Parts: sequence; structure tokens; C-alpha cells
Amino acid sequence: MTLTSQLRASAAALTLFTLLLGGAYPAITTIGLQTLSPAAAGGNLVTGGNGEIVGSRLLGQTFTAPRYLWGRPSATGSSPYDASASSGSNLGVNNPTLIDAVKARVAALKAADPGNTASVPVDLVTASASGLDPDISPAAADYQVGRIAKARGLDEAQVRTAIASATSGRTLGLFGDPRVNVLAANMALDKLGQ
Repeated sequence: MTLTSQLRASAAALTLFTLLLGGAYPAITTIGLQTLSPAAAGGNLVTGGNGEIVGSRLLGQTFTAPRYLWGRPSATGSSPYDASASSGSNLGVNNPTLIDAVKARVAALKAADPGNTASVPVDLVTASASGLDPDISPAAADYQVGRIAKARGLDEAQVRTAIASATSGRTLGLFGDPRVNVLAANMALDKLGQ
């Protein structure tokens, strides 16, 4: 085989695979996913009552007002829940920085609800590996019910019902743990008024 024929074969293979893997495959998978699951393909965006996008079911947001359910702390640095800075803190359990951060978060939760004597669930004071978690455990949500009910002037049963509407069980009944989507729960709470 001559050098010219080798170059021609290489150029043809490069062109073919560029068209297949750089054009046809992404187009087919995009169209297929948008057809089979348009919400997931679009990022699971959530719209508010006025049709405006308020977030995604897949990314956490910062809620700090006492009337809202608070999510897991974000480990994305100075801008919480910044997907471009997603990463864990990589601090070990004996690291003084992590210990101080957890103590400060516990103190903030206790200050926001001084009458609550329950143990603070771990997911309210530690960030996840991605730092973007949109969900908390049912125990973490339940820990906050009293504060939210008091801030909104609601019965705790009403708050629990709103939280239950945003609670999912294990995936396929087997995988993961039950979880509460913080954005969905807060939207359900806002529908109650107050």
C-alpha cells in the first residue's frame, strides 16, 4: 500500500467516524431521549405558578428563611450549589475545618429553632460528594417541621402533608433511600399560603 492510499484511507475513516460519532450518534440519542423522556432531557426544570422556571429537581438551592425547608449544605465554595464548581470538600472526619463547619451548622440550626431538642440529622450539617444535592432525608425534613409551622402559622400536620407530597421512596423499591426534594416541598408549602 502506498503512502497516498494510506492517507486517503485514513482521511476517509476520519470523515466517516466524525460524521457517525460526532453527528449522527448525538443527534439520534438527543432525539430519542427527548421523545422518550422530555422532562429528563430538558434538565427536569420546575416552573412556578406564573410559568417562570424556578429551578431543577436535580440541583439544590439555598433556602435560609425560617418558613422554608432547608437543604444540605453545599460544598461548592463561595457560590452555593454552583454546578460548575461541583465537588466534595474532601475533608476527613477528624479534620478541624470539617469539625468546626459542622459545629457552626448545628449551632445555626439550633438558633433558628431553640425549642427543638431533637438530634440534628447528619445530612443537614454535612455536604454531599457533589455539593449539589436537591434532596434531604425524611428525618432531616421532620427535624424542621416545628420551625416551619411556627414561621408560617400552620399546624405541623399541614407542614408534614406538604413535605409528604415531595417525598419519594427507594428507586424501583430497592435502590437508595427515601428522600424529600427540597424545592418541591417548599413549593408545596408556598401553595398553602402564609
